[in-house]
Amino acid sequence: MNLKKYAAIDIGSNAIRLLIMNVVEDEDEDETGFQKSSLIRMPVRLGNEVFTTGIISEQNCKRLSLAMEGFSKFIELSDVVAYRACATSAMREAANSLEVIEYVKEKSGLQIELISGQEEAEILYSTHLGNIVKNRNTYLYIDVGGGSTEMTLFSNKERLASDSFRIGTLRLLNKKVGIAEIKRMKKWLNEIKFKYSSITVIGSGGNINKIFKLKNKAPDQTLYRDELGEFYYNIKKLTVNERIKKLGLNPDRADVIEPAAKIFLKAMKWSGAHQIMVPKIGLADGIIQHLYAKNNT
Repeated sequence: MNLKKYAAIDIGSNAIRLLIMNVVEDEDEDETGFQKSSLIRMPVRLGNEVFTTGIISEQNCKRLSLAMEGFSKFIELSDVVAYRACATSAMREAANSLEVIEYVKEKSGLQIELISGQEEAEILYSTHLGNIVKNRNTYLYIDVGGGSTEMTLFSNKERLASDSFRIGTLRLLNKKVGIAEIKRMKKWLNEIKFKYSSITVIGSGGNINKIFKLKNKAPDQTLYRDELGEFYYNIKKLTVNERIKKLGLNPDRADVIEPAAKIFLKAMKWSGAHQIMVPKIGLADGIIQHLYAKNNT
């Protein structure tokens, strides 16, 4: 049996995450197991200013760098064999992203990669979705972030289409979502609705995981669209402070959970889906799958 540790850093628009995974290779059984070792989340909201000013401020650049310095130490202490740090919507849209990446590399020693929305969808596809989807069924994988939403369509265990939309929770909060992009997403989903009669959504992201938990759902259960709609209309009535006090939400979750629910609801309505599964997978999981595959090619 062989144990190695891999690390993934997901630099999103709302938060940055460090995931360290134990990869256990059992040569006797010819099997490889992936087990989460550590997950650290820091609410460095790059999207708040990027989607309004177009740049990452000096203050947020230093906050990002401090977080990455801490991640670097943690990676070193964990005896990680390989890491990859990927930045998504906010960083790729910031006019000064290259300068920020250079500054972070100088301070922390960690190299950040800017990935496109399409590559983000490709990485998300690597999260062992094949173990979740069933033959002859149709699934729509939806990952809602602060700056963008990635979608992938599966049918008969085959990936048929994927796209990335500049629609995210922080964009909605800052009123920076264009009508044309909403229409594009609606058209894409409507085309799926007309081709497939029964679609199940697979939801990804911190907000849908929190909604699933608040609705007291077991891991093997699904959340129905009516239940999600009820949650959305109830949480809309609460102020951010009330969400923190009554629901026990973290401050950086309390404001974005409403627009996240709205995006999922619209996507389910436009695609004709009536239920959603919420396995605990995300971009960081996909990054590690990619890293492991690359190291073993």
